[in-house]
Amino acid sequence: MIKYSPVKEFWKNFRQKKVALIASSFILLLIAIAFIGPYVAPYDPYEPNYDAILEGPSMAHFAGTDEYGRDIFSRLIVGSKISLLVSFSAVFLGLILGTVIGLISGFFGGWVDKIIMRFCDVLFSFPDLLLAIAIVAILGPGINNVIIAVMIFSIPSFARLVRGATLNAKENVYVEAARSMGASRTRIIFKHIFPETISELIIFVTMRVGTAILAASSLSFLGLGASPETPEWGVMLSSGRDYLGTNTHLVLMPGIAIFLTVLAFNLIGDGLRDVLDPKTKNN
Repeated sequence: MIKYSPVKEFWKNFRQKKVALIASSFILLLIAIAFIGPYVAPYDPYEPNYDAILEGPSMAHFAGTDEYGRDIFSRLIVGSKISLLVSFSAVFLGLILGTVIGLISGFFGGWVDKIIMRFCDVLFSFPDLLLAIAIVAILGPGINNVIIAVMIFSIPSFARLVRGATLNAKENVYVEAARSMGASRTRIIFKHIFPETISELIIFVTMRVGTAILAASSLSFLGLGASPETPEWGVMLSSGRDYLGTNTHLVLMPGIAIFLTVLAFNLIGDGLRDVLDPKTKNN
C-alpha cells in the first residue's frame, strides 16, 4: 500500500506550473545571492572610484557605474540582501500578528470581532504606501522603521484573510466534536482551526512579499528608508533619477531588479493558488 504524502502530491502538481517553477528558481537564486553576495561581488559596493564615474555597461562593469564610480552590479548584488531582509521581516511579523488577530476575531465573534474589524477598516481606508509614509514620518527614517511601517499595513490584510477562513472552519463537524469533548479554546483554535488557514496564508504571503519590496523601495526612493550611501534598490533609483536623461542605466538596472523580483513572487503566488486552492483546482 502506497502511503499518501502531501508534500509529494504538492510537488507533483506544482512542477507542472512551469512559469511558477521558473519564478521559484529565480527567487532561490536571488536568496542565494543575498547570502553570498558580499563575498562574490566583483567590487566594493561602498568604495567610490573617481576614475570610472558614470560609465555605461562594459566588461569591467556589467551594469555600469554611478555618479561616484561605484560598480552598480556589485551594489545590486549586496542590495538584494537588504531588500529581501526588509520585505521578509515585515511580512513575517505582519503574518504573525495578523494571524493571531484574525483567529481571535473569527473564533470569538461578537464585540471582539466588531472592534478588531473596525480597527482593520480604519487601516484599510488608507492606501498602503500613504499609511507607510505616515508611519515612517512619525517614527523617523530608517530601515527598521520601514519594516515596522510595512508590517503595520500588512496586519489587517492577514487578519481579514484568517478571520474569513476561521469563520468557515469553526462550523466544521470536527470542531464541534472537539468542543463537545471539552477541548480548550486554545487547542481548538491552534489544533483544529489554524491548519485550515495555512494554504491560504502561504499563497497570500508569497504575493505580499512582492508588495513589501515595492513599498520598501518606494520609501527609500522618497528618502524615508535606507541611508543614501546604502546599496538598496530604492535608494539607487532615487540617486539615479537626476541622470535619467543622460545615464539611463542608473535607473534601469535597479528598476529591472525590482520588477523581476516582484514579478517572480507574484507568479509563484499564482502557481501556489492553482495548486493549493481547491476552488481553482476544480476549474
